[in-house]
Amino acid sequence: MSASLFLLAAVATAPFADLDAIDRQVARFTGASAGELGGAATPVDRRLRLQPCRSALALSWRTQAQDSVVVQCADPSGWRLFVPVRSGGTGQGDPAAVTRGDAVSIAVSGEGFTVSQPGEAMESGPVGGWIRVRPVAAPGKIARADVMRARIERPGLVSVPLP
Repeated sequence: MSASLFLLAAVATAPFADLDAIDRQVARFTGASAGELGGAATPVDRRLRLQPCRSALALSWRTQAQDSVVVQCADPSGWRLFVPVRSGGTGQGDPAAVTRGDAVSIAVSGEGFTVSQPGEAMESGPVGGWIRVRPVAAPGKIARADVMRARIERPGLVSVPLP
């Protein structure tokens, strides 16, 4: 009997991935909280018992329709989650504030600072939507062709918040 109690206690205290932290990262990635348009349809299922991830989580859109977010742990014994997104807030029926090919200002912001640079929209989207953008170089300078995801703040302005 005591062996089964010990096993139960060991399982109850086993370290698992922080599901609240995963929810926060998905909200940062989508730009909307769980339950809001464009955010996760619901928080991650609290019954999940995922191994803690020792490396940084990788988040990406599952498809171009942006109907779910892939959350992946790159550890050797890692895992992958598909988080459904509440549709309707990422462009379906919303007028595009930025069109593919538009010149945009990319504002990168963190705690206490904001830096901006010129860029080009690689996709179209409404205010609040997330699109791919790339920085462009000033004349005479070499541009790095790094494509990044940014949230549309208003026509001509996108933002990349840093954690």
